[in-house]
Amino acid sequence: MQPTTLDIQLNGKKLFFASDFHLGAPNETESKLREKRIIRWLESISKEAAAIFLVGDIFDFWFEYGQVIPKGFIPFISKISQLRDQGIPIYFFTGNHDLWMKDYFTAELGIPIFHEPILLRVNNEKILVGHGDGLGPGDYSYKILKKIFTNPISKWLFRWIHPDFGVKLAKAWSGHSRITNIAKNESHFLGDDEWLWQYCKEVEAGTHHDYYIFGHRHLPLELKVSENSTYFNLGEWVNQNTFLEFDGEKFELIEFKK
Repeated sequence: MQPTTLDIQLNGKKLFFASDFHLGAPNETESKLREKRIIRWLESISKEAAAIFLVGDIFDFWFEYGQVIPKGFIPFISKISQLRDQGIPIYFFTGNHDLWMKDYFTAELGIPIFHEPILLRVNNEKILVGHGDGLGPGDYSYKILKKIFTNPISKWLFRWIHPDFGVKLAKAWSGHSRITNIAKNESHFLGDDEWLWQYCKEVEAGTHHDYYIFGHRHLPLELKVSENSTYFNLGEWVNQNTFLEFDGEKFELIEFKK
């Protein structure tokens, strides 16, 4: 299946990409501090942004009931609402933690939600963008779980669980994630076994892209896919605070330090 294609005009401005905020983890205090930092970053890029791409796992858990969304995150939601009111396009991607995101942000804020990688075309550059979960070789247990969790019947059954219990249950499950267990050192560079890097090489062998941009690995990476193609991983915001900037000529991975 061909990916959704999005054409962007920079008009002298820049594109910004970030992922893996994991808002809500590992506890309320740390999450609120991170939320304030993310809001400062969004404010700092607002005058330069042609568009902002939030590439998955923005929330450590998100589920949309018929009339209910998870409690919290009002400052962050208010900030992106303000940016949309200023005319800045914002694009959300679901990750493995917020894969149950549906249409709340689209209906309320005009923010498109993408559940699969998309093709971005900017200044004649072809860029494949997605969160990255379930792509590449291996990780079969998660791929099976993802099929179960994204099944319409599973979502329908979960929706019948009272939100107070359902959200608590889901947060307990999210507590097993790599981002909340940094001491396990699960986010180290795997060399040639980096599965998203392998995925990029497999795609590139069939269809050329100038750049590949993914999150999920929690590592800021810049790796050559081929002579004319590069893979970036965006890192995360629990410890690294990294984002990717494109000015129309070059990409740069940057750590937000303000």
